[in-house]
Amino acid sequence: MHIVDSLEFGGLERVTTDLAIEQKRRGDTVCVFSLLHTEGLKPELEAAGIEVIVGGKRDGLDLPLIGRLRRAIAERGIEVVHAHNFVPNYHAAAALWGRWRRPTLVCSLHDMGFRLDREPRLKRFFTWAIGRTQGYAMVGSQVHGRYVGSGMVAAERATTVLNGIPVDRFRWTSERRRIARERLGVPQDALLIGAVGRQVALKNHALLIALMPALLARHPSLRLALVGSGPLEADLRAQAEAAGVGDRVILTGQRRDVADLTPGFDIFAMPSLTEGLSIALLEACATRLAIVATAVGGNPELVRDGESGLLVPPGEGPPLLQALDRLLADAPMRERLGQNACDWVRQHGSLDTLYTSFRTFYETAQRR
Repeated sequence: MHIVDSLEFGGLERVTTDLAIEQKRRGDTVCVFSLLHTEGLKPELEAAGIEVIVGGKRDGLDLPLIGRLRRAIAERGIEVVHAHNFVPNYHAAAALWGRWRRPTLVCSLHDMGFRLDREPRLKRFFTWAIGRTQGYAMVGSQVHGRYVGSGMVAAERATTVLNGIPVDRFRWTSERRRIARERLGVPQDALLIGAVGRQVALKNHALLIALMPALLARHPSLRLALVGSGPLEADLRAQAEAAGVGDRVILTGQRRDVADLTPGFDIFAMPSLTEGLSIALLEACATRLAIVATAVGGNPELVRDGESGLLVPPGEGPPLLQALDRLLADAPMRERLGQNACDWVRQHGSLDTLYTSFRTFYETAQRR
């Protein structure tokens, strides 16, 4: 059983969904328990024959929810409970507390956990759950260093498991590029920078829009596509209009066909101020795109500067402008970086690699 906060669109939810579907395909019996009422990726899981149980969590410590989770685990004879991040982890630990021959509890930590520093109560609950969890899979070496280095999680219970994606879903072909351009309303011969992610302040899409006038002066055919939605969507649209580039900035809103849109990009841009181990970045690698990303979080683990993409400091316009301008002007460089990124993700970031890593992780945890 995978336990998540919700199944709304996001990187954590995407990788959990893909992993569950792969486990089902390989013959495992798998279900997903969402603490919150959810839709998002739920239909995709159900279409794959995976049961989704919705807990209906209320604010605060929801004791009836813990009871529902406890019964769901017992009724299905679950052997491994896989929680994803802090809140699912302590709910799972509470649901299993006092059970005889309880299932193995493991947890994936998908980010650096800065929320724990801001919420002492959450940190207390999570710290309590750590002692009742048999293994932690850290999504990237920086996440591993954060929890193990601080002494929060014991080194012998921690391992690093990179995210993985179904790489063939994102393959690039000239025909897929043509179709993506038609869907986005972008001329086939135009240059196109694309970004995928929630439109929130930490993703820093506003910086891309701010750089568009300068980039257009050098590359008159340029377009910018922002794929996703979020609370800043209207603000970004207004910013583009105010900068006089409203006709060159495409805001697609939330899309289910992201894998069919990214082949239309020439460059994938990620100007985030913070990141975990980005699923969107892995997808860009698999699509054979030239990448410009900020050197934050797990990005340097996925992009080797000058080999499979370009890394720039976060929050600084001039370095990002220079990197984008450089790639827009150099098609052979875009091709080389994109191919290197694609080769890397097929070897290190595939769904097959993810499944095998977690199978080993579960077996190790069960022996504790």
